[in-house]
Formats: sequence, C-alpha cells, structure tokens
Amino acid sequence: QDVRFEDADDYADGVCVPVSVQLTSIRRCLSNLIDNAVRYGGCARIRLAAEPDGLRIQVLDQGPGIAEPELARVLAPFYRIESSRNRSRGGTGLGLAIADEIARRHGGRLELANRPEGGLAATLVLPR
Repeated sequence: QDVRFEDADDYADGVCVPVSVQLTSIRRCLSNLIDNAVRYGGCARIRLAAEPDGLRIQVLDQGPGIAEPELARVLAPFYRIESSRNRSRGGTGLGLAIADEIARRHGGRLELANRPEGGLAATLVLPR
C-alpha cells in the first residue's frame, strides 16, 4: 500500500516528548485512519508535529475528500457516505467513529478537513 511518513520541516522537528497513551487503542485509531486514506484516497501521507501542549498526527490522502455537510456526520457510528453504500467498496461506517472515540478517551480529538489541494486531512490531536 502507498503509505509514507513525510518528514518535512513544517510538520516534524525530529523531537517529540512522549505522550501517555493506551498503545493498542492508538494503534487501532491510526490503522483506521490510514486504511480509510488508502481505500478512499489511494494513499496515506503521515505527518507528525510535536506541539507545546500535545502531539498532532495527520493522515492525508489524495482522494475526493468529503462534502462539507458530511464531515461531522461521518464520525457517527454506522454512518456511511452515499457513494460508499456498496459493501464491496465501502466499510461498515465504524472506522472513523472508533477513531473519534479513541481520541476522546485520551482527552484528545479527531479533526477532519478537506485539503485545499484535494483530499482529506484526518488529524489526531493528543494532549500531553
């Protein structure tokens, strides 16, 4: 699969203070985000930013993005965008809901945004 870590100066400085997490849950969260990026956007680009109050992990794709009215809805369990209703192409509608729940259990958040150049940015923000 086309998955890469982007080591650009704008996104990672090479230094990251550890963040306390439940490893299995965070692995599941990131796996869901990466799987979605590859499935719906053809690839996944991962960016890491250490910030004073936490850690920001972005999973970017080059797909069509998500219509603005749908961005909040796709975090609800079992909600699927109309174009992914076909079970052979789409999922169950749980991946983003699970990722969002994991982020919230860690005191963080999951942010979804369409990228100006196309594609979707799924950003996991975890506090220190």
